[in-house]
Amino acid sequence: MDVNSHAEELASDLGVDKEEVKADLQNLLEYSVPIDEAKQSVRRKHGGGGGGSSPAPDAVDVGEITTDNDGVTVTVRVLTQGTRTIRYQGDDLTIREGEVADGTGVISYTAWQDFGFEPGDSLTIGNAGVREWEGEPELNLNDSTTVAIADEEVEVDHEVGGDRSLVDIAAGDRGRNVEVRVLEVDEKTISGRDGETDILEGVVGDETAKLPFTDWQPRSEIEAGADLRIEDVYVREFRGVPSINLTEFSTVTPLPDPVEVAEDAPRLSVADAVGSGGMFDVEVVGNVLEVRDGSGLIERCPECGRVVQNGQCRSHGDVDGEDDLRVKAILDDGTDTVTVVLDDELTAEVYGGGLDDALDAAKDAMDKAVVADDIADSLVGRAYRVRGNLSVDDYGATLDAVEFELAADDPAAHARAALAEVGE
Repeated sequence: MDVNSHAEELASDLGVDKEEVKADLQNLLEYSVPIDEAKQSVRRKHGGGGGGSSPAPDAVDVGEITTDNDGVTVTVRVLTQGTRTIRYQGDDLTIREGEVADGTGVISYTAWQDFGFEPGDSLTIGNAGVREWEGEPELNLNDSTTVAIADEEVEVDHEVGGDRSLVDIAAGDRGRNVEVRVLEVDEKTISGRDGETDILEGVVGDETAKLPFTDWQPRSEIEAGADLRIEDVYVREFRGVPSINLTEFSTVTPLPDPVEVAEDAPRLSVADAVGSGGMFDVEVVGNVLEVRDGSGLIERCPECGRVVQNGQCRSHGDVDGEDDLRVKAILDDGTDTVTVVLDDELTAEVYGGGLDDALDAAKDAMDKAVVADDIADSLVGRAYRVRGNLSVDDYGATLDAVEFELAADDPAAHARAALAEVGE
């Protein structure tokens, strides 16, 4: 972001010193204030009002908006709206956020005040700022934004309202509603921004998928086995998968009928699984091509559990590592590859012995690598069914396995079927 150009523009409009304006902007940006909000704040501070001498914003289609836009006017249909509290310049502020659309596309928005609209409303939004959020443009509705009912209803090819099945939930979603069964729940106390905070964490499921959740305002209705409709949640990424978050604005209502929960994880080709961007519970079948370095006998930091390399933890420096077992294997089904990680229990199963057996073998051979070599001899070239939680990042795709067993079917056949389906 070129703060200099923004400061120069503001200083020219307001007739004040550029360096003073730049300092004000930088101070606000350090608190993660969006650039359009920061500019409005500086204008008010120096008596420039909300708009300065900038030209009127252009009326544009949603599909044309980029982060190069400063202010825009759009006529849209409100798809979703969620409400939550954020910490902003040291204060707790309530914001509204969700998605709007027109015939050309969908864009997310954040409203810094309550404009009174709801999902389904057709609106003309004037002088909305544009910022980048998770790599995409987002509308910012602030105190210089105008919101009015549109002259005609905006037709869109997108679902209005926040109801979603778990399989369709993605990180970054806001204002979502789900109907689920609580499968697991634990009470925890964490150190938050306001000291120790009690929360609930666990897993919910429906007939399409399972996802982790966090309730930041622990509710008595959330207990194992409860069937619930939960409205107004937001979704963030946690350990590479979507995680449902309940706030003080979320509502929880017991359902009269039980929610069906899929016992089996959805089986996907590796390519489709990786293409999802991350899944909490998924199953793939493929051949082990390689057992990677860092498998077999490893050492972990006693403080954080990270793998220790040459007696060094990335977080805690020199440590006396604790012995552990792990496998990192490359699995290929013909469509793509994924790194499968087995914990100590699954590693003991494929190795045929526990930690003590591995330490004895390494001692006899005077080489820790013998354990990884034995595991590779057992796994490489064979087909396995793997179920677990998939995360995808800049370093590739990783599947943390909870089940790992010899496949009863041919992964190549599954790959061919998946590719044929894509081609239809």
